[in-house]
Amino acid sequence: MEEIEIAKQLTIGLLERMGVQTDIEVFFEGGTVYLEIKGDQEGILIGKHGRTLESLQMLVNRMVNKRLKNATRVVLDIDGYRKRRSDRLALMAHRLGEKAKKTGHFITIGPFNAHDRRIIHLTLKEDPSLQTESLGEGELKKIKIIPIKKEEGRD
Repeated sequence: MEEIEIAKQLTIGLLERMGVQTDIEVFFEGGTVYLEIKGDQEGILIGKHGRTLESLQMLVNRMVNKRLKNATRVVLDIDGYRKRRSDRLALMAHRLGEKAKKTGHFITIGPFNAHDRRIIHLTLKEDPSLQTESLGEGELKKIKIIPIKKEEGRD
């Protein structure tokens, strides 16, 4: 597939210019090109809280879609970082959700990028005694975790 080859070659070229040697596994699923990058300099490519990874992904998406007729989404991951981050965010969300319920007061956390906020919102959506909302403007926003108080005398 053209999308896969273009995404792989552009990503390899970008990483080589950065002076980073990696292996890249590519697969295509549901209209999205996934690039799993493996190497020994993952910290440099991931950056603090995944911000460098997000920037690299945005850059690769722009470069790939400039070459293609039809827009294609490209997702970069480095040594399984996205799964580990998702698991940590879900654990944190559960822990803070329990704290909010226990204290009866809302908790504000963040700021988070859109992807991380989505994980937290979806994790806590499963709990009917909690509500979440995003606060702020721009790319990075905070999340408010709100315990829902039950009305007395009702079940």
